[in-house]
Amino acid sequence: MKSASSEPVAAQAPPTPEPKLRLLDKIHSPADVKALPEEQLGQLAQEIRDDLIYAMSESNPNSVGGHLGPNLGVVELTLAMHRVFSTPKDKILFDVSHQVYVHKMLTGRADRMHTMRQYEGLNGFMLRTESAHDCYGAGHAGTALSAGLGMAAARDLRGSDEHVVVVAGDAAFTCGVSYEALNNVAETTKKFIVVLNDNEWSIAKNVGSIASYFNKIATNPTYQHLHEKAARFVESVAGRGVVELAHRVESGMKNLLLPSVLFEDFGFRYYGPIDGHDTAALTRTFEFLKEQNEPVLLHVLTKKGKGYPPALAQPDKFHGLGKYNHATGETAKSTVVTFSEVLGKTLADFADRDDKITAITGAMPTGTGLIHFQKRHPKKYFDVGIAEEHAALFACGLAVQELKPFLTIYSTFMQRAYDMIIHDIALQNLPVRLCMDRAGLSGDDGPTHHGLFDIAYLRGVPNVVHMQPKDEEEFADMLWTMADYDKGPIAIRYPRGAGTGAKPKSQPQLMEIGKSEVLRQGKRVALFALGNMCEVALKAADLLEKEGISTAVINARWIKPLDTDTLEIFAGGVEVLATLEDHVLHNGYGCAVMEHLAEKRLTVPVVRLGWPDEFIEHGSIPILRKKHGLTAEALIEKIKAALKK
Repeated sequence: MKSASSEPVAAQAPPTPEPKLRLLDKIHSPADVKALPEEQLGQLAQEIRDDLIYAMSESNPNSVGGHLGPNLGVVELTLAMHRVFSTPKDKILFDVSHQVYVHKMLTGRADRMHTMRQYEGLNGFMLRTESAHDCYGAGHAGTALSAGLGMAAARDLRGSDEHVVVVAGDAAFTCGVSYEALNNVAETTKKFIVVLNDNEWSIAKNVGSIASYFNKIATNPTYQHLHEKAARFVESVAGRGVVELAHRVESGMKNLLLPSVLFEDFGFRYYGPIDGHDTAALTRTFEFLKEQNEPVLLHVLTKKGKGYPPALAQPDKFHGLGKYNHATGETAKSTVVTFSEVLGKTLADFADRDDKITAITGAMPTGTGLIHFQKRHPKKYFDVGIAEEHAALFACGLAVQELKPFLTIYSTFMQRAYDMIIHDIALQNLPVRLCMDRAGLSGDDGPTHHGLFDIAYLRGVPNVVHMQPKDEEEFADMLWTMADYDKGPIAIRYPRGAGTGAKPKSQPQLMEIGKSEVLRQGKRVALFALGNMCEVALKAADLLEKEGISTAVINARWIKPLDTDTLEIFAGGVEVLATLEDHVLHNGYGCAVMEHLAEKRLTVPVVRLGWPDEFIEHGSIPILRKKHGLTAEALIEKIKAALKK
């Protein structure tokens, strides 16, 4: 009989080691950032960059991309601010706020980064309803200085002691509103911190005198006498090692205390430029600056796309993009031509034949498609920076000299030039061509970027002609009509992305202004659809026809002037008339139709399809259209209900 000790013993597998937690996984609030030893900040910065690159790429199966380059450039800067300041008590505002992904990661949202810009996921900008740490929401440039100054004034009135820190990229200083704020700082508060994040880019390479001015500050050799004083200051707040490292920074330490005439005359004490990727130096500098009892401006030099070679190589591409290959940075090649590309190439063709045609953009040559125009007609192309008001007035100046300016700006940003549209363009009846890209829903970018209000804000302005094409072929014809039109201002709205794929003619045709297109005849229902909503209308008509409901589809084309003849003909013969628009219902195209029918005492029931009276959240367009009832099925339900009545 064998003893127990002689029994074979099964081999024991070694215990599975516990997965090692990353530093980032331990960061749930700014307090965790403050508690981290300084020597671990480099590792945390790398983990943040790794997460950002992964979350925006196709490696994340749900990714819709995002603003990768700007966020890679502010990792150390954001870490330093959260080491020194305490949100939500202290207020940190980011101009535009497309560079707040790191801020979100450090304020309890790191575990949701994979949902960035997706429906019901994290918003791509600061959003006050998303977190108490987001003190001010923004998606347009130039807002942070004024808003931050208001917060500082409120603090002073209350007698509280929170700090207000404004982070503004150098592109924000091409916005006139930034200077309006600077003009009031000295008389408003004594404690105000502005960080000038200088990376030489907005979306495209920065242009103009302000960009040149910042470059001169960073490289001017005439301030050698400040070198030793600057070095002593840095050594006192950041240590000798940082001084030695900073010698290798492009600006050179000789400029650290450069008394910039521009900012000093606005009442700021100017410090910089310093390395914006040195967390230790930034932390010690912020500790120093928060004790100052005067407005201060810290000029930091950063690299857009830092830590990811593809983003460093192509800062404009990686400013904001869809999902990409994690390893190579390549995006999927698309054979689909967007409306923006059609505009740029078509205008370039027109300018080959017409020397009077010029094109203007506000820092978005690629986004608007004008990069194609710029390459072929550089002297007739003008990028004025993020300065929409100036762009509109500049176009007026061209127009009064009998040139043909095409002012090409996103619908959401054209809002900023509204005064100039009324007071300068329309009042003087100048033939400025307004090309409003991203009209309608802008999907992943959310409410700051949806172009849902341009019909409403232009419809009541005298002298303005306004239109929308159903596809790319009609778009080119409308642009040709705009080039030919010299009786006053004329505007066109068109969506983000591609249309139906309809190819423009080799020679576009002039269109009859105020004349719609009947796509399909019908007897019981008439659908008047504007632009890209023609597809929804045709689908609804097919479904209604299957149920024996004869349905007409009209491509409305013209918002102003309306095709009143066609409208009256159908209104007098059908049982229900419907309007479809990728725009808010309030004061939209459908309202214009109802107003005209009421004036003519035509009592046909009108069903309207459009966006509700609320700011629409971010998410994919199909999801948002289904949620808010902008589908063929939702339209049919409304039409059937009206038919029953």
